[in-house]
Amino acid sequence: MATTNNNEITGWVGWLGFASFMLLFAGFFNIIEGVADRARQAVFIHSSGDVWVLNYNKWGWINIIIGVLLIIAALSLLKGGIFGRVFGSLVVVLSMLAAASSIPVYPIWSILILIVDSLIMYAIVVHGNEVKR
Repeated sequence: MATTNNNEITGWVGWLGFASFMLLFAGFFNIIEGVADRARQAVFIHSSGDVWVLNYNKWGWINIIIGVLLIIAALSLLKGGIFGRVFGSLVVVLSMLAAASSIPVYPIWSILILIVDSLIMYAIVVHGNEVKR
C-alpha cells in the first residue's frame, strides 16, 4: 500500500509565489486604473446590442478598494498563514465575480482572467499550506 507524505513540498509553491505576484501586480494596476477613472465622466459602451452606462467616479472607487484588497491578500499569502489563504481566496472570488460580470463587454479578457483566477484559487486552497513549510 502506498502512503503519501503530508510534509512533501510540491512545485505548487512556485505557483503560489506567482499567484502572490499576480495579486500584487493586479492590485497596483487596479489602483492606477481607479485613480484614472475618477477623472473621467460617464461613458456608454455598446456591446452586441446592449448599452452599458458606467459611472466612472463610482467605478474608480471600486477599483481602488479592490486594488488595496489585492495587495493585502498578496502580502498575507506570502506569509503562508491561514488568514492569507482565506483572505486571498475571498479576494480571488471577488475578482472572478468582477470578471464574470464584464464578459459581455470584454469576453476574451474576462475569460482569461477567470482561467488565471481559477488556477490561483486551486493553488491557494489545495497547496497553500506548503508556503509555511
